[in-house]
Amino acid sequence: MDLDSMDCTSTIDLTDDEEIHQDRHSYASVSKHHSTNNNNANTASGLFPTTTSVHELLECPVCTNSMYPPIHQCQNGHTICSSCKNRVHNRCPTCRQELGDIRCLALEKVAESLELPCKYMSLGCPEIFPYYSKLEHETVCDFRPYNCPYAGSECSVMGDIPFLVSHLRDDHKVDMHSGCTFNHRYVKSNPREVENATWMLTVFHCFGEYFCLHFEAFQLGTAPVYMAFLRFMGDETEARSYNYSLEVGGYGRKLIWEGTPRSVRDSHRKVRDSHDGLIIQRNIALFFSGGDRKELKLRVTGRIWKEQQQGGVEARGGGGACIPNLS
Repeated sequence: MDLDSMDCTSTIDLTDDEEIHQDRHSYASVSKHHSTNNNNANTASGLFPTTTSVHELLECPVCTNSMYPPIHQCQNGHTICSSCKNRVHNRCPTCRQELGDIRCLALEKVAESLELPCKYMSLGCPEIFPYYSKLEHETVCDFRPYNCPYAGSECSVMGDIPFLVSHLRDDHKVDMHSGCTFNHRYVKSNPREVENATWMLTVFHCFGEYFCLHFEAFQLGTAPVYMAFLRFMGDETEARSYNYSLEVGGYGRKLIWEGTPRSVRDSHRKVRDSHDGLIIQRNIALFFSGGDRKELKLRVTGRIWKEQQQGGVEARGGGGACIPNLS
């Protein structure tokens, strides 16, 4: 049941003789879901005519990202960001002259006076920031794209939730289910092969939202364990509106976990390493499996519910809103 690894990453090795061209940061997959924001982007661009031209001067010719101090320049005045200076082997990508250690202090000063919109403006962010504060905001912007939640490979795809759901289904062949209850059976012929093995990702559509159920085997210290946990496909504040339970057992014994799903803003590894889920030690898992204890057979059941405030009392809602899908 192991998932084949998919490598979606790419690297660029720049040499002296290569032309340096790289597309600007784009999230085409996201923009097609946000076409209604184009008018906002066009309106905003008219508000910053001079800022836009200065902003182009602050764009690194290699990575096309905005440059921050130290900004380097060659003797002919061509600029480059500090990250790319080493990538081009200390040689100007424009005129091929040696870069040396010349700082472009004038451009750094100009940058201090700028105010620019967030780069996720086309996705709905209305904020405007001083140049040197903009980068910090963009790392936590609520409108920034989500990373692919698939854990079977280091997938670099980004997008909004509808796009990622399609991506998981079409590209990673992830199982999709409708409903807020689940009943899954995991079987593995050799339970000793647990070294960082990602086994299963299932996506559930429930309460109009999407949830990722992870089940995997990995080493916890020197002990092999199995772990199941749920992630919410949205931001952390929305994730807190939901709870979930997981249960595994056999032969009159059971383990139960109940908690709040983590947002997919938190990486799969971060959630796993925080042990925020149902953890099953291998000897217990084999006990639940029965037989000669040489084959893993686990049945994990659970459900998702939404907390609703009704007269100050929390109620588990959605009983009639979800269609169970048992497999």
